[in-house]
Amino acid sequence: MYRDVPEEMRRLIEPIVQDHGLELVDVERRQGQAPWQLRVVVDNASGDGRVPIEDCASVAREVGVALDAGDLIPVRYELEVSSPGLDRPLAREKDFAAACGKEVKIETRAPIDGRRRFRGELLSFADDVAEVSVDGVRIAIPFAAVGKAKSFYQFGREDFSASR
Repeated sequence: MYRDVPEEMRRLIEPIVQDHGLELVDVERRQGQAPWQLRVVVDNASGDGRVPIEDCASVAREVGVALDAGDLIPVRYELEVSSPGLDRPLAREKDFAAACGKEVKIETRAPIDGRRRFRGELLSFADDVAEVSVDGVRIAIPFAAVGKAKSFYQFGREDFSASR
């Protein structure tokens, strides 16, 4: 999640993303055997996920140069810069607030009521607590307890209409 991005890495990446008129949504690191994987998720100011591929490529070039110059990753790595996509990650408080009324999947850092994985409708997000309806039961999940979360795009008839 966004809050888990090492501060040194965020200080390096975020200004580059902002210089392109975009917002940093999340940075995922997968460490282990080389190459490590670094996925930078960016969005436009309106938050609709429509980031041109050219913008992603420009951000990737600049972030790669900055990471190499700063020697922040000690092994060979693969860098990916992408938009959030249809099943967008919920990494910041504002992402949760924008996803109210949508289907979400949340994985917590520790069990809540004996489970760590929840999938249902995000009813509300206030005071850093997500209220999720899971199988008809309201469950309160503190933002600090969230390890990973994403929303799911629900396709409708209008997505397939000829006028689109």
